[in-house]
Amino acid sequence: MAAASVSAALLAGCGGDSDEEAFEGQSADAIAAKAVEATREAKSLRVKGDTRLPDGSTVAVDVLVDREKNCEGTIDTGKGKADVRHTDATLYLRGDEQYWRTALARQPEAARQMVPELRDKWVKMPAGDAALAGVCDKQGLVAAMDEDKSERKDMKRGATTEVDGEEALELTKKTSAGERLGLYVATEDEPFVLRTTTEGGKTPGSVTFSDYNEPVRPEQPPAGETVDMEELAGGKPS
Repeated sequence: MAAASVSAALLAGCGGDSDEEAFEGQSADAIAAKAVEATREAKSLRVKGDTRLPDGSTVAVDVLVDREKNCEGTIDTGKGKADVRHTDATLYLRGDEQYWRTALARQPEAARQMVPELRDKWVKMPAGDAALAGVCDKQGLVAAMDEDKSERKDMKRGATTEVDGEEALELTKKTSAGERLGLYVATEDEPFVLRTTTEGGKTPGSVTFSDYNEPVRPEQPPAGETVDMEELAGGKPS
């Protein structure tokens, strides 16, 4: 769910005055296309932001992730928090009690038995569990920015502004649904996406991208602090 919510927010605005100094002579659509491509080609990045789901809940993530799906960071569902690591093709979560009670809400008996074992432990998630794996899929997250290319067509150039101290050009668009989408593109060095925003509509949110090409080296959780979800669910010792 967290992964889906982030993906939904990735193409998300504030208008501004025209500024022809940055990307001079290039259309907003061409700049947007270059930004998505540069972001796709980056070795790694940090994704930080939140989005509101149609049911009114909010999911926030803050993860550093690379092209090999190594990642580490945090997830906050609004009903619990968890640390996340993905290393050696294995996803680990360390959630608080409320996180696991919410995750197991449809299995109250399992929750009663398992939460004490899961709380504040690094939990090795089952292989192929895609519920949160998308959070650690850098290329998948960027691909979500490009799924509907119409969302970055007919954009307008805005003002040059700053995103976390870096100069960025605003590209904006208003959708037929009344949403204001914004794409903030770095004007120096590589034209990386620095922020996306969605204002209005049913799923407003903002996602910031930083720490491009920084190494991602999550540590393997200590064995004494790790439990295996599959073994625990099967009643076997972890």
